Amino acid sequence: MHLVAFGLNHHTAPLAIREKLAFPAETLPSALASLVGSHAAREAAIVSTCNRTEVYCAANDPDAALAWLAAFHRMDAAELAPYLYRLDASSAARHAFRVASGLDSMVLGETQILGQIKDAIRVAEHEGTLGTMLNGLFQRTFAVAKEVRSKTAIGASSVSMAAAAVKLAEQIFPTISELKVLFIGAGEMIELVATHFAARNPSCITVANRTLERGEKLAAQLGGNAMLLSELPESLARYDVVVSSTASTLPIVGKGLVERAIKARRHRPMFMLDLAVPRDIEAEVGELNDVFLYSVDDIANIVEVGREARQVAAEQAEVIIRERVDEFLGWLKQRDSVPTIRALRDEGERIRRHAIDAALKQLAKGEPAEQVLEALSKQLTNKLLHPPTQALSQARGDEQDALIDTIARLYRLNRSDV
Repeated sequence: MHLVAFGLNHHTAPLAIREKLAFPAETLPSALASLVGSHAAREAAIVSTCNRTEVYCAANDPDAALAWLAAFHRMDAAELAPYLYRLDASSAARHAFRVASGLDSMVLGETQILGQIKDAIRVAEHEGTLGTMLNGLFQRTFAVAKEVRSKTAIGASSVSMAAAAVKLAEQIFPTISELKVLFIGAGEMIELVATHFAARNPSCITVANRTLERGEKLAAQLGGNAMLLSELPESLARYDVVVSSTASTLPIVGKGLVERAIKARRHRPMFMLDLAVPRDIEAEVGELNDVFLYSVDDIANIVEVGREARQVAAEQAEVIIRERVDEFLGWLKQRDSVPTIRALRDEGERIRRHAIDAALKQLAKGEPAEQVLEALSKQLTNKLLHPPTQALSQARGDEQDALIDTIARLYRLNRSDV
C-alpha cells in the first residue's frame, strides 16, 4: 500500500485547465465513493479549491488512481500529463504540510487554505474513505500548520485575495463610496470580499444567490439587500462592480448578458472579478469594451505585497516542516512493521498453546508437576530459540555477521560474549 498524492495547482496549470479538473462541493462525495469503489485506491481525500485540485490516496497501484482522475473528468490522460505532479510518501507529506501552512498559496502565508483542507478531510471522513494512513497524514498536517503559525510570522503583512479585489477596483474607479456593488454567491470567499468592500461604504450592496434566504442572511451583515440569480438579466446594468464566486459548473454570466448591460449603462465602465473555478463569467466577456474582467489568476501580482518580509518566515517554516516530515516517515515505517510483529506474536502464541496442551496431558496422566514444568520450560525455550539458532548456523560471511549483530541487539547480549 503506497501513500501518494497527485494533482495540479496555480504553479503548474493555467485557469483553463484547473477549472476542467475541479470538483464542485456537491460532487465530492460521489467522486470519493467512485475512486475507492473502483479499487483504484483504498483510502482517498480530495482537496479542490480555486488554486488547486489534489488527490491524496493510499493505493496499491497509483497509476490506476491517476487514470481514474482523467476518466472521472472525461479527459485524456495525455492532455493532463504536462500539468500534473505526482508525489511519493515523503514528497506528499511535505507538500501537504506546506500547503496547509500557506507556503504553496498564491498569497504566501494565507490562512483560508487550512480551512479548505479541513473541510475536504471532513467530507472524506464522512464518506468513509479516510483510513489510518491518510488520517495519520492529515492530523499531522493540521498540527504542523498550527506550529508554523505559532512559531513564525508567516501570516504577517499578508494581503488577502479579498483586499486585493478592493485594490483592483480602486485602480479603475476614483472612490468605492460612489459605486454599486453586486456579489454573486454567498459562500466564504464572497463573504470575505464583501466585508472588505463594505468597509469602504459603497452606495449600494446587493447579494445575488440561488436561494434568497442565504443571500438575505449575508446581505443583512453587510447592510445591503438580496435578490435571486434569476433576476440578474434585469438588474446587472445597475452595478459598477460585480464579484462572483459560486460552485456552479457552468458560467452564470454570459457575454450577451454583459453586452446588454453595458449598452444600458451607456458604456460606463464595469469592473468584474471572477473568483470561481470553474469560472462563473464567460472569458469572452473580457473582450468587451468598457468591461474590466479579472480572474483569480489576474490578481496574483497584487497579493505579492509584503512577500519579501514573509519569505524569511517561510524559510523558518521549511525547517519545521522538514523535521515533521522525517517524523511522519518514521511513523509510516512503524506501520510497515506491524504485520510482521503481528505474525511473530501469532507464532509465539501458537507455540505457547501447543506447549500448554502437552503439559496438561502430562498432568492428566498423573506425572509430577515439577517434572511437567521442567519439560514445559525446555520445550518453550527450544521452540522459541530454534529459528534464530538455525538461521545463524546456515548463514555465511557478511550475512552471518549481520545476523550476529541483529540477534545480539534483539536479545540484549553483551557483544564481548558473542
